[in-house]
Amino acid sequence: MAPEELAKRYARTFPRGTVLFREGEPGREMYVVQQGKVVISKRVGAVEKVLSALGPGEFLGEMSILNAQPRSATATCAEESRLLVIDGATFESMVRGSPEIALRLVRALAGRLREADRQIENLLLRDARARVVHFLGDEAARAGTSRPGSSGEGVRLELAADEIAGRLGLEPAKVREVLESLERARLLDSREGALVVRDPGRLRHFLDFLQLQEPGEGAP
Repeated sequence: MAPEELAKRYARTFPRGTVLFREGEPGREMYVVQQGKVVISKRVGAVEKVLSALGPGEFLGEMSILNAQPRSATATCAEESRLLVIDGATFESMVRGSPEIALRLVRALAGRLREADRQIENLLLRDARARVVHFLGDEAARAGTSRPGSSGEGVRLELAADEIAGRLGLEPAKVREVLESLERARLLDSREGALVVRDPGRLRHFLDFLQLQEPGEGAP
């Protein structure tokens, strides 16, 4: 099916703040982001932790269709968003009939597994500073890969302290404190509502230093 026909048949516009689905609900549809941004979050204890933010070209909700299990997370439109809303039967038909769609799905799932590995690695860090630095280093590495040659002027990340706090399950005040310390150390700049990692390599070295300072399992 041509992209124009897909958009005509399945595209819908959702206002900012719309909850597409909630953790634990049955899943009958998947979504493809055409415009806007959708945030994926999961409740961990009493905290709602942001797992990822998906933009144009990315899709969500397919796992509940593939494994017939309840939603594993909550999806919310962070801004007005235009999405393709595709039911299970249509999705299965698209995957069976298009090797290209099937390959994109496999690649996306592989990417999510890598992201899960990064999140697990981050959660193993007990020091808040190390967790923030680890997260910024990963984001800078991914942004630098998508924009080769950007390292000369630093790597710009469209992130705010509150978003980082949500992604890591930390208090916003603590994240702001860490970001300010990184600015004082000239590892990070705040520019026009974004963060610029001056040198990802130096940031990684700083993370190594923080990890050396972390106490062992039996330490007080």
